Amino acid sequence: MKRAPWRWSALTVAAGLALTGCASGTGSEASDETEFDSAADVSGELSIMGFGAGDEIGEVRLDEAKAAMPDVDVQLVEGDLDIQQFLSAVAAGDPPEIVYANRDQIGTFASRGAIVPLDSCIEGEGIDTSQYRESALNQVTFDDQVYGIPEFNGIIVTMANANLLSAAGLTIEDVNGSDWDAMTAATQAMTVGNGGSLQTIGVDSKLPEFLPLWAKANGVDLLSEDGRTANVNDPKVVEALEWAVDIYDRQGGFSAVKAYRDTADFFGAENQFATNTLGAMPMEHWYINVLNENSPTAPMAFDTVKDREGNTLSYATGSAWAIPADSANPEAACRLMKVITQTDSWLKAAQARVDLRAESGQLFTGLLTGNQDADEQIREMVPADAPEPWISAINAMYEANDAAFSLPANPADAEFKTAWQDAVNRVLNGQASAQESLDQGQQEAQDALDEAWATWDDEQG
Repeated sequence: MKRAPWRWSALTVAAGLALTGCASGTGSEASDETEFDSAADVSGELSIMGFGAGDEIGEVRLDEAKAAMPDVDVQLVEGDLDIQQFLSAVAAGDPPEIVYANRDQIGTFASRGAIVPLDSCIEGEGIDTSQYRESALNQVTFDDQVYGIPEFNGIIVTMANANLLSAAGLTIEDVNGSDWDAMTAATQAMTVGNGGSLQTIGVDSKLPEFLPLWAKANGVDLLSEDGRTANVNDPKVVEALEWAVDIYDRQGGFSAVKAYRDTADFFGAENQFATNTLGAMPMEHWYINVLNENSPTAPMAFDTVKDREGNTLSYATGSAWAIPADSANPEAACRLMKVITQTDSWLKAAQARVDLRAESGQLFTGLLTGNQDADEQIREMVPADAPEPWISAINAMYEANDAAFSLPANPADAEFKTAWQDAVNRVLNGQASAQESLDQGQQEAQDALDEAWATWDDEQG
């Protein structure tokens, strides 16, 4: 029976779990009953939820997976992943055969039995997990079992307007995070206007989303390595938040900066760097390609983000493949995960992009896949004579990729993220001091973790 495409709306993991009541434990039993064999033929239907093959990177790899499974009818479910709909389908016993999700959702899905552990899939299909980036694999490993196969790695680098830096007597080192006093001074030096009269944002510290980056730069993680203990109100987190908020306060406050920032043609030729309306910010690496395509002559400067000791670091996010509990075709799902993330598939996809860039006279700026073997070979596809500032951007991207960290998987991913982001937002909105707000966030985060882990531990016996 063919499944009709679902229609999605944006709901949170927590809301979806509350509505569906998915129970822990079902995934493990389902996985134990399935036999995976890399030499076996697979057939039947395979519906994919959450994946859009809208560009050559997705299309080429999906074609590779289809070629490896000629007897499988692969169907892409329309739209992005909707948490409520996915968990409702799992609870009803009619999930898609495979799901494509954010890595920070995997722990919650696993703890609720919405997805199955992949140990037997990895062993049976001969998936070499050593090829995946450690930070990416750690984020899909819950309670010592792998629940997802990672792909893509989103990391953060420093981006700046070289002309604004030069005019202020600054260099990229003044805004890469290695010296917070220097970065504060650079904010004041490059800012034009104040509050409602802003004409140039000096520095954007990218709150609330980049708090984990600044906390790590100050020597602390928001969550313990085992995913059980929140460190949201650690004194070093408080210090990091106070500093990053002060960056906005010196420009008239977060609301004023955000309002002005939101007027930028972010994805177009008149973006904030091309129009000299932003001095510097940390930003996800994919924006390098956006800038190169739309404003290749913009006066850019790039570097990695540095911690306060001057060491490169980056905060990694990304996506992953997972097999839902009661998947009707886990064998085909496992085969697809293997093929679509293997080195050869990534290389063919990257070559397709290289060819397209060459046809249009554009520069290939690299690709971060989550597969470190593929990353190393794809980097060799970047033209050796790539011009500045783009070769510096590409080098920074790859250096940051090797120094990336991620938050560990836990059964309260959504609630934990909400707790620390709400804490940041209260400070940005002037509702509480950093200490007060992070104390509240710590309590909310730890309560969510304790409750979720207690439920999981009880159900594991």
